[in-house]
Amino acid sequence: MAPRSAHAEPSDARYFERLRSERIASDPRVVWHPVGPGMAGYNEELWPHPTDPKAIFIGPDMHVSYGSWDGGKRWHSLKDADGTGDEMKRVVDVEFSRQRADLGHAIDWNGWLYRTTDRGRTWTKLTELTRSWKSFGVNPYDPAAFTKGWYDEQLGTRLSELTVDPTDDRVWYIGPGNFWDVKNNHRSVARPGGKPERYVDYGYILKSVDGGRSWQRITAGLPADLDVGRIIVDPRAPQRLAMASNKGLFLSDDGGLRWRRGGAGLPANLPRDLAIHHNPSTGRTRLFLVEQTAYVPKDRTVHAVGGIFVSDDFGRSWHDISGNLPFDLARINYPIEVERYYRTISHWLGISQADAHKSFPELPQSTLPVFNRIAVNPRNPDEIYVALNKKHDRTFGPGELWRTLDGGKNWQVVVRYGDYWGSGKDADYWRGRGNPSSANVEFAHLRHELDRQAELSGNRLLEVGPDGTVYVSIDQQTHKSTDRGESWHQIDDIEIDGERSRWIGRGNSDLPGRLIIVDTGIPGRRLMASGEHGIWQTVPHTAPIDPAIVLVQQIEGQVHHGGMVSIATMAVHPRDPHIIYALSWRQAHAGKVRRSVDGGKSWTNIGTLLEAGRDEPGQQADFGKGPPGMLPEQNSLTIDPVDPNNMYVLVTRNAFTEIYRSNIRAPSVGGYGFMRSRDGGRSWAVSNAGLPASVSLRRLAMDPDDPAILYAAANDVEGGLYVSTDRGSNWRRMVLPPEIRSVNSVFIDRRTRAFYIATGSPYDGSLSEGGAWRSRDRGKTWHRIFSAPLVTQVESSPLDPDLLLATVYREMKPEVTFRNPGLFLSRDGGNSWAKINNGLNSHEKIIDAKPDAHDRRLLWAAGWGSGWNVGVIGE
Repeated sequence: MAPRSAHAEPSDARYFERLRSERIASDPRVVWHPVGPGMAGYNEELWPHPTDPKAIFIGPDMHVSYGSWDGGKRWHSLKDADGTGDEMKRVVDVEFSRQRADLGHAIDWNGWLYRTTDRGRTWTKLTELTRSWKSFGVNPYDPAAFTKGWYDEQLGTRLSELTVDPTDDRVWYIGPGNFWDVKNNHRSVARPGGKPERYVDYGYILKSVDGGRSWQRITAGLPADLDVGRIIVDPRAPQRLAMASNKGLFLSDDGGLRWRRGGAGLPANLPRDLAIHHNPSTGRTRLFLVEQTAYVPKDRTVHAVGGIFVSDDFGRSWHDISGNLPFDLARINYPIEVERYYRTISHWLGISQADAHKSFPELPQSTLPVFNRIAVNPRNPDEIYVALNKKHDRTFGPGELWRTLDGGKNWQVVVRYGDYWGSGKDADYWRGRGNPSSANVEFAHLRHELDRQAELSGNRLLEVGPDGTVYVSIDQQTHKSTDRGESWHQIDDIEIDGERSRWIGRGNSDLPGRLIIVDTGIPGRRLMASGEHGIWQTVPHTAPIDPAIVLVQQIEGQVHHGGMVSIATMAVHPRDPHIIYALSWRQAHAGKVRRSVDGGKSWTNIGTLLEAGRDEPGQQADFGKGPPGMLPEQNSLTIDPVDPNNMYVLVTRNAFTEIYRSNIRAPSVGGYGFMRSRDGGRSWAVSNAGLPASVSLRRLAMDPDDPAILYAAANDVEGGLYVSTDRGSNWRRMVLPPEIRSVNSVFIDRRTRAFYIATGSPYDGSLSEGGAWRSRDRGKTWHRIFSAPLVTQVESSPLDPDLLLATVYREMKPEVTFRNPGLFLSRDGGNSWAKINNGLNSHEKIIDAKPDAHDRRLLWAAGWGSGWNVGVIGE
């Protein structure tokens, strides 16, 4: 049945019940458009369509997924904007039929299977192939759950490989495992097959002979801890299969029903990847394999064993085609790679890096890195590529992609960037190998930083499309080459006026969006904060243009060497719009107060807000943790317009909407709760008088009539709304309707003085407490104008107080199913609402959303893992 209209009276409880239980369609009159920069997070996987060179798909690491049908000129979300947000959020494999180009399947790391019949433009969930998180009755997103013992269970949800019989699209195969988690799954002598994880399924394959409708679980001949990397079907004899796994190469002669170990000719039978080339004209089929590099002590150095292998009998026997792939580390003037070499061998041998230096002081004259990907041009079996990931895997060496054009006799480094290649070092050595020694990779805004750094970013993927186009992902950009690796062009952003570094995103953002300031004191400028990529501003077009196309420019972050990149909160000086303040919770300048007095051209640290102390109790866990030493999240940096020396910020304990909710260090300088400065941000002090000891404050609002009056939203279980009438020296709890426990935000309309609060607990509490509430008498009485389990924000337009925007976050309680997270718009002061998710990607996890301050047609939103969006309201 088609979804019904999303319009309804909020007084009608049936409407809100429908929101919980039915899929409601978004209002087509409002469409969101992505705002750059593209990518800006790690692109974990890319899948070219096997027969359509214009169709490509990516699965970045921020739980988003995108497709392009024009070769990467524009990207579009694969997620259902009106779904729960769980579907297609971390895709691990995509595969298409060779008989019907529009038919395909995908799997995600939930263990869910999807089907498309329109070449990947829309996807339908078919089934859950492994156990659901909810079946365990706990919430994996709740940091407190880590102390409850559930993580000791074998959860078993992760799948890793999907393939189709190239001769019959009724036959599909799936393999479970964590094979491609290069960031965590490192091989060594002690663990040659990698590290097992408790959240991963192992030990079988699945086979379907009815197009994915039903699946047979197969274990015959397979080890119980099998981790599957690649399954390949012989197109000449589809009953023959080859499989790369953590336990070696396996072969089957009966369509995968029974398996046996293969790998004759491989040094250790530890495949890292497997690829096929089939020539339909001649019938010749070849398999190509990357063998895990093993390191063997030899006198005062270490010998490398591994390389690239080929099989002409579908995996029964193999021979080495590594050719001149080994390189002389002793002749390369690349000190950082020498240290990475010692890190690599120390990890492989299980010794300390210092001991590796002592025991093996002589650098090897012929060595190999750890390659983990291989791909071959489907048009030319002699054109082969092998990749390594120096940032995340335990490996080393120059370059991140090597290529041969003669079947393995001669190899060249074909991805070259950073200061080593830019400086022309060791040009004689590389010339002697017939290898160019100049940089050949194009970046977008990252070029300011990457051109001066060593090539340490890591390549996470490698694919070759049906037309020979090669794809890689360097640092936080996606690249393609149409000239066999001679040059690489990013396909994430469009540059406008290159000297001024203005960008239009192509739609595939993997950026952690944070907050947006729509009224910055400068017409046409909005400021947008992000995780890992600093602060951006919108810039005007040189000619009238569609308002959905937004030009952006980075003013802090990679554009400045060593700039602040992970922004927690920011504010503009109320008297001088060129003065901007920013705070950070991780990475460069974490805990510092950073200021620009020239509109972002330059920045300096003027004070310290927080410094990290001891580990926060109960926050250490294996799942969902972030880098060590992270500071608590900071929110709502606010400046007194009467006396700008008074500055305020909240240090949030329960940061449930953030990327990392665990592994946070409690502050040794500063603290949780309300902090204020009386000297323009140079010094800060905690001021929590009247607040509970364990309070978690998430949003702050200043009274527009009296800046001495402040309101703070407390989102802990016994939270609420607190008020201070003396600039935060003392606080008292306001009286709210009894069902409200957690208040996630507070907002005051500057025209009507109406108060708005958003309520609901992410982890516990009743369903009845969630919603959006309004008070027209400064908090004496409250009326609920929207109902949903978890509302995180509600704001009115500065131009029209009847235009309201509410943010409904994904429900985190495992026992609750809420079908319609996302953004809701009211044009009549909250009497009726419409869901408006069209065009959003992270619609279930919107971090900030608000109407524009200058154009009534525009709305703005920041997504947890999809950057920023501009919404255009149609009539």
